[in-house]
Amino acid sequence: MARHDPRHSAASSDFSTGFKRAVIGLVFLAFAGYTLWIDAGPIGLKKTAVADPLAADGKLLYQKYNCQACHQIYGLGGYMGPDLTNEYSQPGKGPAYMSVFLKNGTDRMPNFHLAPHDVSALIAYLGSVDASGAYPANARTTWYGSIELRHPRQ
Repeated sequence: MARHDPRHSAASSDFSTGFKRAVIGLVFLAFAGYTLWIDAGPIGLKKTAVADPLAADGKLLYQKYNCQACHQIYGLGGYMGPDLTNEYSQPGKGPAYMSVFLKNGTDRMPNFHLAPHDVSALIAYLGSVDASGAYPANARTTWYGSIELRHPRQ
């Protein structure tokens, strides 16, 4: 029967503990780096704030009520409702049309019982999104939720 050497098991235990700490440290650094990369956004794109205070309130309401679960802006979001990127300027639509949906809901969109200021704020936000440009036809959404432009083959 082999004799148990306490020095050998202590060294093995120290190595095991050190290895575990190193792995946990590397995982933490990888997570922190990935978080910073995601927060910075794709290289070459600038983050922009909504200039109009009413539209800024609308952006917060869009997030608060989780509108992106059903709707898209620039192709990002859910698929139950329409893409709202350029709904504000569509012929036959616009602020009055949007107001009816926001005040009453539909069979697929819940009535959030929004205050008049909230309806105006959401419409102002969608107007600012619309003014920022059209959703590019050559854009696609990546698996990780970013937008990439497809370049035509030459």
